[in-house]
Order: sequence, then structure tokens, then C-alpha cells
Amino acid sequence: MVITIDGPAGAGKSTVSKALAEKLGYLYLDTGSLYRALAYKVLKHNISVDNESAVADLCSRTEVELKNVGGKMKVYLDSENVGEKIRTQEVGSAASKISAYGTVRQYLLNLQRRAGEQGGIVAEGRDMGSVVFPDADYKFYLDANADERITRRLNELLSKGTASEYESVQKEMIARDQQDSKRQHSPLKVPEEAIIIDSTDLSVEQVVNVILKYILTK
Repeated sequence: MVITIDGPAGAGKSTVSKALAEKLGYLYLDTGSLYRALAYKVLKHNISVDNESAVADLCSRTEVELKNVGGKMKVYLDSENVGEKIRTQEVGSAASKISAYGTVRQYLLNLQRRAGEQGGIVAEGRDMGSVVFPDADYKFYLDANADERITRRLNELLSKGTASEYESVQKEMIARDQQDSKRQHSPLKVPEEAIIIDSTDLSVEQVVNVILKYILTK
């Protein structure tokens, strides 16, 4: 099956998707890492994220690949496994910005669809059920209230040794929410026929169990 999990930043999509994929023996497709990889190169080359034409030109000179390494999808940028290099707050903000560009989304669309051709994947992102895999077997939309999403993001940064404050994370998340929901191309929205899950008061295990209940009983 192809299972999609969409939702805003901090809703727990990545953690839940990884856990669900492991439970089902599926591949986990982190589509956000593809945008982060491109954003990482944009920043590395000192290109302004507001310069759409320059970003588009960079795409034409960039190779992003998804490779199955030991049963896990890894993202390679120009043959380099970028790993944790793309997990910074700065790269995340840049990725949200360039993901609004149609050229960037089109560039990565076919790559994402090829990854899902064989099925057996849990695809996580912001337009998986609405654009990339509109015919997915199951679509879920994971959400949580703003305070909980900010707290989760803050704890994630702190766990990685990145000092940050609530107010700065709040500001960044508000900006990302606006960029994701108001962009012209593939804005964040609840996909048709998606099952909405509020994870505010649920643990990762509880959310996974809710999803499994839908999948295994229908």
C-alpha cells in the first residue's frame, strides 16, 4: 500500500511516519528532506531564497537522489549523503521558502512518485495525499495545537544541542505555517478523503495505533 501522512510543522509527522513504516515493514519516504537538500545547496552557494530564477537555475544543475540503504530511504545531493547537514533550523526555514516555487516542486514531483511506484511506503510531507499520491490507499492528516507544536520543535532542537528560545521557534513556525498554507503551488491542506488525527494529547505510539486501527480493520 501507499500511505500518506500530511500536516503542519511540529505535528509529529516524521516520528509517527517512521514508527508506522517500521511496524508495517514499509519504507519511510521523508519528502521534506528533498526540499531541505535543495535548500542546503542554495544556502551553501549564497543564493537568496527570494531569488526564484536563481533557485530554478540551481535545480537544473543539481542531482537529488533517493536511495534505499538497508531498508531506509537516504537522500543524496550531488552524490553526497547529506544526512544531518540538512536538519538545521536555517535549512528548514529556507526549504519552506523555496518549496513555494513551482519549478522546485515540479523538479521533485517525479522523483517522489518514482519512489512510490512499487508501493509499500509511508510518505510524509505537506502535499503527499493532495498532489503527489492523490490515489494513495490511505491518507492521514496529522495536526496538533500551536503551543504543542512549538514545544515539540523546541525540544527537538534542544535534544540536538541547538540552543533556542520559545519565542524564536514560535516566530519561525508562524512564518512556515503561512508559507505552507498560502503558497500558490500545492499549498498545505487536508487531502480529500483524509483521516484527520489530532495528536496534541497523544503519544507517538497512540497515534500509530490509531492509524493501524484504520488500516487493519478496513
